[in-house]
Amino acid sequence: MAAAFRDPRFPPLKASELPDITIEMSLLSPMEAVQDISEITIGRDGLYLEHPRSSGLLLPQVATEQRWDRDTFLRQVCRKAGLPDQAWQDEGAKLYRFTAEIFSEELPG
Repeated sequence: MAAAFRDPRFPPLKASELPDITIEMSLLSPMEAVQDISEITIGRDGLYLEHPRSSGLLLPQVATEQRWDRDTFLRQVCRKAGLPDQAWQDEGAKLYRFTAEIFSEELPG
């Protein structure tokens, strides 16, 4: 519900859009602290940035869908958190990786 109606990055879902909607849920693995960014594999890993000023999470499929490389993925998780592009390197910032099992279903329309 929050993703459909309260995400400030997108306009709220309209009733007329329901026939075209696919619901996707991602079951996340436990978070693993990233010691070296070479551990991050595009297409396998999602990223979670915990920063003293904010936090942001991007699912594994986002980087694949957007055709991002590792550096772009790192910049984008910072932007998702509303932080500067290199904020993952800031003192007090913690970067985690995780995998996700994805389930989806189209709404009856």
